[in-house]
Amino acid sequence: MLAASLRHMRLIGAALLVAATGAVGAACASSAASRRPSLSAPGEPLHITIVYPDTTEPIQAQDSSFLFGSVGRGRGDVALSINGFPARVSPSGTWLAWIPLPSDSVARFQIVARGGAGAEQQETTFVARIAQPFRPPVGATAWIDTTSFTPTDSLAFPAGEGIRLFVRATPGAQVRLRMEGKKTPIWFVPDTLPAEPAWGVRAFGTDTTAFRLPPAADRYVAWLPTEPLCDAILEVIVGTDTARAVWPLVLDTLDRAHPAVIVLNDDTAHTGKSDSLTVGKAVPYGTYNWFFPLGTVSVATARWGSQTRLQLSRGAVAWVNTADVVPLAPGTPPPGGIVESVRLVAGPRSLLLRVPLPAHVPFKVEEDDRSLTLRLYGVASDVNWMQYGGTDPYVTRMSYAQPTADEVTITVSLAGRVWGYRTRWSGRDLLLEIRRPPVIDPRRPLAGRTIVIDPGHPPVGAHGPSGLWEPVATLAVAQLVKPLLEQAGAMVLLTRTDSNPVDLFPRTRFAEEHDADVLVSIHANALPDGVNPFINNGTSVYYFHPRGAALARALDRALVGELGVRDLGMGRGDYALVRDPWFPSALTEGLFMMIPEQEAMLASPEGRLRYARGVARGIEDFLREMAR
Repeated sequence: MLAASLRHMRLIGAALLVAATGAVGAACASSAASRRPSLSAPGEPLHITIVYPDTTEPIQAQDSSFLFGSVGRGRGDVALSINGFPARVSPSGTWLAWIPLPSDSVARFQIVARGGAGAEQQETTFVARIAQPFRPPVGATAWIDTTSFTPTDSLAFPAGEGIRLFVRATPGAQVRLRMEGKKTPIWFVPDTLPAEPAWGVRAFGTDTTAFRLPPAADRYVAWLPTEPLCDAILEVIVGTDTARAVWPLVLDTLDRAHPAVIVLNDDTAHTGKSDSLTVGKAVPYGTYNWFFPLGTVSVATARWGSQTRLQLSRGAVAWVNTADVVPLAPGTPPPGGIVESVRLVAGPRSLLLRVPLPAHVPFKVEEDDRSLTLRLYGVASDVNWMQYGGTDPYVTRMSYAQPTADEVTITVSLAGRVWGYRTRWSGRDLLLEIRRPPVIDPRRPLAGRTIVIDPGHPPVGAHGPSGLWEPVATLAVAQLVKPLLEQAGAMVLLTRTDSNPVDLFPRTRFAEEHDADVLVSIHANALPDGVNPFINNGTSVYYFHPRGAALARALDRALVGELGVRDLGMGRGDYALVRDPWFPSALTEGLFMMIPEQEAMLASPEGRLRYARGVARGIEDFLREMAR
């Protein structure tokens, strides 16, 4: 399932069985067993089951959203309506509806189900909460949306920097921030750019007209220079009326003259269960861009809530989790120095680039189709020798560059495609191990290959309208993929073989420990609230590293051909199961759990076999392409 649907996964996990003769009652919510949809035998009596939404958390949409559930196994003869809107019931008795939402904090869905002959009828009222956006007070001239204050946290930056402020307030007002002890306020200006659509629409909506929203007259922005700040008061002035609110922001200054040197350790509890990596992000709480190994030393230059900013070089910064930051003794000098001669050693299964460094400085591996570039931060180059240690046919040349005064790049150009790599520290040296591509027989591309198949989830996982749980479906598909690949000569391993939860890192570690040639993670999809499932469903496949794009493309083509659903295409996604750099990997979202017909495919032996054939054929097509 899409990572962006994590809330959806959590909510669907608590399906609610609605009483057939009335509103939701205490008895219905009293036990998990009563909330689970029943998967009874065909011909069961008519009853109304709502799987999603549930009653624990509000719907995160304001205009329209979806509901789904069932009216009884095999009851395709039932006519169903929700608030007067007809909802199609599939032959299996499951249903999915897209229903307008009221402009209120509570939605009441009057659900009526009638049997084919009209002799049977059940109806119920299902009540769900709706997350409420800020609405200006009735009759107020000046108002402030205090929920829109951005940022709201404890921040610390060096003097001379600043932060961007954002707030919603009365259109056409004068907006200013007054600070204790400061005579001059900070004035806001209108934000004239178009408004942003909901995050789910932007991420998963296929109709781009929904992206184009007009500017919102109630949006204001300002620039706040870094200086000590607390108890700041925002004022919105409209004529003689003024609205005031305390901005919950604390801003401190940091001393540039005394840099705070830190070391990264993502296993401070010494559990031994971490991946020994700290992820770096370009913005606080953002998406992953760097992967710093345990022991990396850097300079901390700012704080934003639970995030710490590292100054990698003069022109590059990364935000990391403060929990992974361990301060070194005061007076510790910032890491830096000179990069000297490097050596490449060829082995039977990989190449090893050894780079001597003055400290465990931050670095990043940048991948192209036929090259890897190691970017080292905070250092200067004195690479007067680059020794190859033999004329290996996989390596065409090595080169280095000094793109900025304190960044060095070392590039290894390859005769073939990049297959995988990994890094580690050896004393002061950084080792970049480059994996050789496997020798693939184009006539039997799977012969001798090690393939790891990951049945997605648990923990968590989506439920479909009939109550089918995603981890059950993905395991069933994976168990069919295994013999298909083995018949073609591959050795196939599954990351799980039962329904016991397996965390994300042990799955990729399992694949790396078994030297997998390819990793494919199998999932079934869902959408966040407010995204129309009828026009945004289909097959999609995700990769992270560039070399995974060819695998994702081959899988997507094969799955669309086998499953016959809409092609949503391939995409780059920040998923843990595709981030391991040692092998090409991809994550499949072959079908949607929430679409009745697609859930039925996932529940049927034939549909599972079709999904499995698509995965197997996609892997085989990818390997055949690599052989060429």
